[in-house]
Amino acid sequence: MGNVNLLAVFLAAAAFFIVGAIWYSAFFGKVWQREAGLSDEQIKSGNAALIFGLCFLLELLIALMLGHQFAMTNPSTRGIMMISVGFAIGIMVPAIGINYLFQRESGKLFAIDAGHFIVGMAAMGGVFVYFS
Repeated sequence: MGNVNLLAVFLAAAAFFIVGAIWYSAFFGKVWQREAGLSDEQIKSGNAALIFGLCFLLELLIALMLGHQFAMTNPSTRGIMMISVGFAIGIMVPAIGINYLFQRESGKLFAIDAGHFIVGMAAMGGVFVYFS
C-alpha cells in the first residue's frame, strides 16, 4: 500500500468533515434542507451520532484512498491538489449527478452537494500538501 501517512489521512478526513459542518450550517443549511425536502422534525429525529460518525468514517475511507494514491505516485504539491480536486470534479460530482438525475433532485441541491465535494476535497488536498 505504500508508506501512507496515517496522521495526514486522519487530519484530511477531519478537514473534509469541518468543511461539511460549515457548508451545511452557515453557508447552505436552510437552502439545502429545503431542496432535500427535509423538515425540521426529520432533521431532529435522526441519530446524529450515527450519521456524523458514519460520515466521518466514509470521509476517512476517501482520505485513505487519496493517501494511498499519493504514497504510490509521490506527486508534487501541485499534483496533490490536482488529484484531490480532480477526483471530486471527475468522479464524485458526476457520480452524485447521475443519482440526482434519476432521483429527480433539483439542480440547486446538486450544486450545493457538488460544491461541498469540490471544496472538501480541496481541503483534503491541502492537508496532504502540508504533510508532503
